[in-house]
Amino acid sequence: METAQALAELVGCERGMVARSTLHLFWDVFGGLGGRGQALYWDEGSYPVAQWGVERAAARGVPARNFPHHSPGALARLLARESRQGRRPVVVCDGWCPGCGALAPLDAYLEVVRAHGGLLILDDTQALGVFGVPEPGLPYGTGGGGSLRRFGLQGPDILWCGSLAKAFGVPMAVMAGGAKVVARYEELSETRVHCSPPSVADLHAAERAVAINLREGDVLREELARRVGHFRGRLRQAGLSAVGGLFPVQRLQFPPGVDPRKVHERLSQREIRTVLQRSRCGPEVSVSFILTARHRAAELDQAVEVLVEAVHGRHPGRTRHE
Repeated sequence: METAQALAELVGCERGMVARSTLHLFWDVFGGLGGRGQALYWDEGSYPVAQWGVERAAARGVPARNFPHHSPGALARLLARESRQGRRPVVVCDGWCPGCGALAPLDAYLEVVRAHGGLLILDDTQALGVFGVPEPGLPYGTGGGGSLRRFGLQGPDILWCGSLAKAFGVPMAVMAGGAKVVARYEELSETRVHCSPPSVADLHAAERAVAINLREGDVLREELARRVGHFRGRLRQAGLSAVGGLFPVQRLQFPPGVDPRKVHERLSQREIRTVLQRSRCGPEVSVSFILTARHRAAELDQAVEVLVEAVHGRHPGRTRHE
């Protein structure tokens, strides 16, 4: 399929295949690990859908261990201890963590994986369409191919998975990797037999998203970086801060004693939509703004003004803003 191949090339892999969602992908990926002399090691900050896949493999007898979030040293020590068991390590992680606002140390992870002849499975949903090949003056880099492009990594020992539902706005997913690896999962796939494939509308939407990214993606990302920088600057002026650098998901940090749930509710009453979330790499509940290149500076200014009022518990008149 041309769209699957175009996406594979975008993220830096040899071959791709599409699926209805990452849940479908991970059902097949981890379901195919049973009985093959492998062991799973997953970053404890990994997105829950990938963890569900790990649980499926574990239920079928595959040994599974977690390791501390973004800690290649801990992973290396764990694999060194268990190398005598003779199982091929399969390491699972996300490319970008919105909880701590950082890219995973993929280069260090892959170095450990390769030292033990293993496989790296990457969920790159957040980074796809945002990060790309590093380029001076461009905070996100070029191309929008995600974390592998950001680090300049490739190889048959990487299996890339990701949803297009974030930056590309398409409700479907893609698996990409070496031609032999992808062909094997395509052949063994249960969801391709027993579940509906992506709809024709979704496939056309993906094709259009890839075309837009190729044609004007870097321009849109430059605009997005300016908008995020503007928002963070206004937060600083208001005495507030957020985790995430220039990533478009900005997780707010509040002064002691401020209840994120109440802030979220007050913002909602003012028709400002935010995301109330619990970080996977921390116990706290937080409020996040999700910014796009379409947001205008005046809208962001107003959002911060209302945010300050919400943090301090004031309830002025309603003003529409999304």
